[in-house]
Amino acid sequence: MKTIRMMRAGALRLMALVALALSASAAMMAQTPAEWEKMDGDIVLYMANDLGRNGYYEQKPVAELMGRMAETVGPECVIAAGDVHHFEGVASVNDPLWMTNYELIYSHPELMLDWFPICGNHEYRGNTQAVIDYSKVSRRWEMPARYYTKTFNEDGTTLRVVFIDTTPLISKYREESDKYPDASKQDNDAQLKWLDNTLKNAKEDWVIVVGHHPIYAQTPKDDIERADMQRLVMPVLKKYGNVAIYACGHIHNFQHIKKQGDGIDYVVNSSGSLARSVEPTDGTVFCSPAEGFSVFSATKKQLYMFMIDKSGKVIHTITKSK
Repeated sequence: MKTIRMMRAGALRLMALVALALSASAAMMAQTPAEWEKMDGDIVLYMANDLGRNGYYEQKPVAELMGRMAETVGPECVIAAGDVHHFEGVASVNDPLWMTNYELIYSHPELMLDWFPICGNHEYRGNTQAVIDYSKVSRRWEMPARYYTKTFNEDGTTLRVVFIDTTPLISKYREESDKYPDASKQDNDAQLKWLDNTLKNAKEDWVIVVGHHPIYAQTPKDDIERADMQRLVMPVLKKYGNVAIYACGHIHNFQHIKKQGDGIDYVVNSSGSLARSVEPTDGTVFCSPAEGFSVFSATKKQLYMFMIDKSGKVIHTITKSK
């Protein structure tokens, strides 16, 4: 019996040591506010997408991290790049999903700032006009149209974010009118003409274009999604040579893709709730299956995009310089 008790005591001590080691390891991996301060810039913006899981999976922990980090980095706004609502969008501005997917989840005081959203494919399964009209209900939800642009000017640094509505640009969504009833009703020619004119006249230090769907990405999703984006959107983005980054969501992982001879960095921002596996593809600089969000930080001469995992660690940094 004594031998058994000694064995049990030894096992407990071993378990305690393992737990202590794991705790120390986690502490070493987690970022601190002092390290977060290094992301400071003249203009700081958050980007989050593929969120709406009613707080489940990693949505609530990531939302809390966004709030804690905001106390240090002080973002001016949150770019919400689609699929705030899984799975069938919202029915109206009074849909309870506004509470369970958004208001009660992103409730940290530091997240009571402007959110600039676009519709993802899941919003297009429901009432997309209600997503726009929610701007009349929530003080922080700022969505003036399906596609629009927003400029920032701080301490002499200027940055323009161009928000595009990608779901109607993809043929499979337009064809499935029973599932995506509003997609085929949108005027693609008008949006592309607007995008061309907006980029033509963009004179800011930095221009970022944000859509829900990727132009390049490793994904099992239908090839037609990327093919339509490459055919319709990519030529406009390249036309004036002033787009630094095209950033999107939809794929539920982090990806940074750079094509030879192309000055644009193509970025997939991971899901803020439930991520998926990923493998390198042609042009992959970095990829990760971590959940999280991203931080843009801009000065006159440099633009950074920091990919943040759910522990608060910067796992990849994209740097653009002038």
